[in-house]
Amino acid sequence: MASSSKAASSSSHTLNLPLESNPPQHKVGIFSALAILGRVFSYIIPIFMVTVSADVIPIPDAFKQWLREPLGLTLCILILFFTSMYQMIVDLTKPKTIREHLDFPERSDAGTVTSKRKQKKRSRKKNRRASSGVRSDEKFNQGVDASEDGHKIGKFFVSNREIDMGSNGILLEGTYDGRRVAVKRLVKACHDVAFKEHLNLSVSDGHPNIVRLYGIESDRDFWYLALERCTCSLNDLIQRSTVSEDQATEVKVRLKGTFPEVKLWTDKGYPSTILVKLMRDVVSGLVHLHKLGMVHRDLKPQNVLILKEGSLCAKLSDLGISKRLVGDKSSLSDHATGCGSSGWQAPEQLLNERQKRAVDMFSLGCVLCYCMTAGGHPFGDRLERDNNIVKGKVDLFLVEHIPEAVDLLSRLLDTDAELRPKASEVLNHPLFWDSDTRLWFLHDVSDRLRLEERKANSDILKALESVSSLAFGSKWNRKMESAFLNHIKKYRRYKYDSVRDLVRVVRNQLNHYLELPLEIQKILGPVNEGFDGYFRSRYPNLLMEVYKVMHQYCREEKGFNKYFKGSVV
Repeated sequence: MASSSKAASSSSHTLNLPLESNPPQHKVGIFSALAILGRVFSYIIPIFMVTVSADVIPIPDAFKQWLREPLGLTLCILILFFTSMYQMIVDLTKPKTIREHLDFPERSDAGTVTSKRKQKKRSRKKNRRASSGVRSDEKFNQGVDASEDGHKIGKFFVSNREIDMGSNGILLEGTYDGRRVAVKRLVKACHDVAFKEHLNLSVSDGHPNIVRLYGIESDRDFWYLALERCTCSLNDLIQRSTVSEDQATEVKVRLKGTFPEVKLWTDKGYPSTILVKLMRDVVSGLVHLHKLGMVHRDLKPQNVLILKEGSLCAKLSDLGISKRLVGDKSSLSDHATGCGSSGWQAPEQLLNERQKRAVDMFSLGCVLCYCMTAGGHPFGDRLERDNNIVKGKVDLFLVEHIPEAVDLLSRLLDTDAELRPKASEVLNHPLFWDSDTRLWFLHDVSDRLRLEERKANSDILKALESVSSLAFGSKWNRKMESAFLNHIKKYRRYKYDSVRDLVRVVRNQLNHYLELPLEIQKILGPVNEGFDGYFRSRYPNLLMEVYKVMHQYCREEKGFNKYFKGSVV
């Protein structure tokens, strides 16, 4: 009687459900098929539409145009809607899900309670999971505070602690398969952005200057991307370095203790070795993307992340609106919109014109200027930037003491996209040269000019002497100490209005530095930074003026190819 009463009690609970306890099998089969169909279409249609709009796969133009017409778009939306409705109906009418949710005992096909043998087997499995749960959770949450609120999704542990607010989603702390990561959470409505960012990061993954992607998961409401965990953004780093110690800004408080203070600018206003390295990292990341046929389209200081592993390293991030060039095309399709961020877009983006890799080069010019000027912008204040960009009103007065910067930025920020240099060319620009490279370039130029002296009318020598007024003014001896002038006059006579002779002075003193009197070594400073600094401070335009001439006449020569086309740093 006791057992029968228990069974009756259990049956009464089942009868109270507003659904059939055992619906006809043909209904379950139909709804299951519709559910599968709905799930397939809910994923395939958005991905297919994104793929078509992104020009990832070759599709006939007529078919693309039909899909972009109201009729084609409406048909796709209707299919997605009805299949999703079928899936929702099945989820609401499936009795197993209701029982599991309400924690009722599972029933067999005959409607009886699960056998004791099955219950014992399930109990043993549950106990094994419980005994190993502590160890697995510890591994899963490694790198995250144990008291941190959050939840698991597949290999993810997603914390509720927010790192930053991105352009398309929120960055949260978390782990992925035991690795500490930054979790980018996007709402399901942004499935096209999530898909493209996943695709673009997968293609470019592995390069040291691109943020790594470790995995992707989803639940009912969100997509989750596990990204390489960096320390801060380039924007944060510049802001933190520009405020005084007594200013408790949000950025300074957030970055306190993450890594020691770094010196980004020298006392003379030049970018430090560390900052030059970070700027070069940004260019290197763009070179990699452009080689893959990808256009970033949203390059700005907030989308450059800084990682500290020994030294600082800059990495490009936020590839959600990046696009790939199809085949051997040099520009995006006519339907590419002017995506990007206000104040950092190229004029052709603002005007919705055809976009090429050059849009990234324009944004790069703004980012480099921002770095070198401690937060300055070549197109003025925030509210007037877009208007000045369209009108071409650029102002480089903040970098006018760095001729290499003026030369590069004026070319990168040209309103004519065709005149902007390629990323690979920028990588070898003198702005990124260290002291050693600067000195040895002038040394090699002096050796090359000795061959030109044998010619009656050398075009190179004529071109070089024509820029003497730009390189040093009227006479270069006026900016040297008398003790140094007396020393160099002991060995040969120099023409003080000749670029060739000034370059020769640099070469000769560099070759015989160890033989120089201590007094002269003290004047010049130590090799290489001190020695380079002596001539750079007195003749800041010398290197760039000589570089332009040699680029025009000698860039294809074997001895100079490394300075113009190869990596010299």
